[in-house]
Amino acid sequence: MDLIARLRAGLPGEAILTDPDVTGSYAHDMASFCEAGTPAVVVLPRTVEQVQHIMRTATELRIPVVPQGARTGLSGAANASDGCLVLSLVKMDRIIEINPVDRIAVVEPGVINAVLSRAVNEHGLYYPPDPSSWEECSIGGNIGTASGGLCCVKYGVTAEYVLGLDIVLADGRLLTTGRRTAKGVAGYDLTRLFVGSEGSLGIVVRAVLALKPEPPGQLALAAEFPSTAAACEAVCEIMARGHAPSLLELMDRTSIRAVNDMAQMGLPDSTEALLLAAFDTPEPAADLAAVGKLCTAAGATEVVPAETAAESDLLLQARRLTLTALERVKSATMIDDVCVPRSRLAEMLDGTAAIAEKYGLTIGVCAHAGDGNTHPTVCFDAADPDESRRARESFDDIMALGLQLGGTITGEHGVGVLKKEWLARELGPVGVELQRGIKDVFDPLGILNPGKLF
Repeated sequence: MDLIARLRAGLPGEAILTDPDVTGSYAHDMASFCEAGTPAVVVLPRTVEQVQHIMRTATELRIPVVPQGARTGLSGAANASDGCLVLSLVKMDRIIEINPVDRIAVVEPGVINAVLSRAVNEHGLYYPPDPSSWEECSIGGNIGTASGGLCCVKYGVTAEYVLGLDIVLADGRLLTTGRRTAKGVAGYDLTRLFVGSEGSLGIVVRAVLALKPEPPGQLALAAEFPSTAAACEAVCEIMARGHAPSLLELMDRTSIRAVNDMAQMGLPDSTEALLLAAFDTPEPAADLAAVGKLCTAAGATEVVPAETAAESDLLLQARRLTLTALERVKSATMIDDVCVPRSRLAEMLDGTAAIAEKYGLTIGVCAHAGDGNTHPTVCFDAADPDESRRARESFDDIMALGLQLGGTITGEHGVGVLKKEWLARELGPVGVELQRGIKDVFDPLGILNPGKLF
């Protein structure tokens, strides 16, 4: 019995896609410079039992399986390999439970981040992780790459909100990890092991997520600086003085110019860096005033605090438009997510500017400045082979710079195909050996998302 016939024994016909014109649309995520193969079949299960059937079939036939969510990733982690089975979890999209007493939500992996966020808001609760693609990305994908977002500076990343998981292992067995309780230290923390594993250890089919009380509405300020060094000094002072902003974002000159060109935001041409801070504390105006003084002391030429939520939204609009604006500069972009210690943030931004000059490219940087997570965006003409080469080389130089500054090659996008060579450099040979050993325990046949991470 062949692959398709075996799949049909446990799946409805509409869950199995074999038309090459259709399956080809599932071949890759949103990453540039990442090879993608041609899948043999795409399956869209709706139940845990169907996922178990798929994995038992794949194990019996030694078929590689590439798990996918919404395919908004930027590292090629969801890219198909030739002859693989693409396991798309988008149809498993139920919010099973929202429990205000225990402050948890139980969800399937295909639930969209924004859908969950709005649903828990109705109960006076808050799910903090908010990737920029939150209107499209799925919780399963967020778990797979340990996604972050704008609010990480105060609330942390996805890993800090995953209490427990149901996982279908490579051989079809169902593993339950973690807990529903506020505390728990029984055994090894297998839950945390799966978060950020990019589908290489098992298939997430259910997640228990921690929730927080919904915070008050936030107020924001914008501060203009004559240099990135001055803006980064302000960031360091804000954090060193013990402030807890709900958002602390930075845009460099290139990003500011791109947004100005697209949306006529009216930011002065002399602005070399724009720092955006927000607070969702009981007295945000007082917090903004204190931070505003620190910005002025660091050299800000203008500090504009908002007095209302509507004014805050206007101030934050430039940051939200950054990627769209940079995508208009050239036909293609490569978005990096190197994270460095906050104290080295200025060196990271200045070093990236030097790399842009070295390769004759436009590279705009926006950053989750409060946690040191930078997003250098390389703009290039994909139809120009030489410019594409320079783009890829500049991308590598940016990652090397991040490691040199004591940082990491990825703060929230994951490794996938794009950065697996750099993962080995960051971990070192002993680290790689141990991580490969862990994968062998969970996936001895190597069928789960082969070619990713290592």
